[in-house]
Amino acid sequence: MASKTLIIGCGYVGLPLALRLVEQGHEVSGWVHSAASAGLLAGHHLRRVIAGSVADGEMWDAVNENVDLVIHCASSGRGGIGAYEEVFLQGVLMMNARQPNARRFFVSSTSVYGQTQGEVVTEGSPGDPATETGRILREAEKAALASGATVVRSSGIYGPNRGVLFEKFRRGEAVIEGDGTRWINQIHQRDLVSALAHLVESGAPGEIYNATDDTPVTYHDFYAWCSEFLRQPMPPYGPVNTQRKRGLTNKRVSNAKLRATGWQPMYPSFREGIAHDYEINQS
Repeated sequence: MASKTLIIGCGYVGLPLALRLVEQGHEVSGWVHSAASAGLLAGHHLRRVIAGSVADGEMWDAVNENVDLVIHCASSGRGGIGAYEEVFLQGVLMMNARQPNARRFFVSSTSVYGQTQGEVVTEGSPGDPATETGRILREAEKAALASGATVVRSSGIYGPNRGVLFEKFRRGEAVIEGDGTRWINQIHQRDLVSALAHLVESGAPGEIYNATDDTPVTYHDFYAWCSEFLRQPMPPYGPVNTQRKRGLTNKRVSNAKLRATGWQPMYPSFREGIAHDYEINQS
């Protein structure tokens, strides 16, 4: 059903989602953090573009209209604890307070799962992150769920012009940390967009859904595939980086609940997604 929609964070994921919803007949407004980002949205047939902090009550006063659907898929802009607090926790609290009658979605991260033993984790697994940024995300999730919003936990996003591990390998900068058996969970940008669009139609309020592909992979196996695909040597082994902002975890994230709603990924594993994007870039 077409609706008046507000997308908070109209960037790498939010913009293609906005364009998809526009094609379906939604009236979509996009919210970005800066005037520069707002300029990038010109010509995309959005109903309205808002630029400013999602935690700013005066910005919400300027919005000054009720919408049918709000999707919070903003990023922290690689910021630290302060940015997480502003964008995620305060942003969700503002979304809840200012649009209480809208259907609301909050895109979180599978980094809230703190498991370290390679376990398979589902939406029912404990979300007990060890880092401060992870705890802020979890608090934002709790606020969203308590208000009846739907929470979507995305694994690591890759896609066109974005693929940190693959690009490090191409540049010869990759390192296999430890023994290489730690698990990586990923989702292609297009699949996350399709999952969100699908959940707009089929998702349940107050529920959590993991958005990830079908195939977790170890670091060793990821780089072994890259080595064969690009015909480059395997990277060296090195120490484990324990200073990651979102923590050092080791788990296999299940997408069974999301798939049970009728969604399926275009790229079941990183292999199909990276190969497709690489071939497009080389053509």
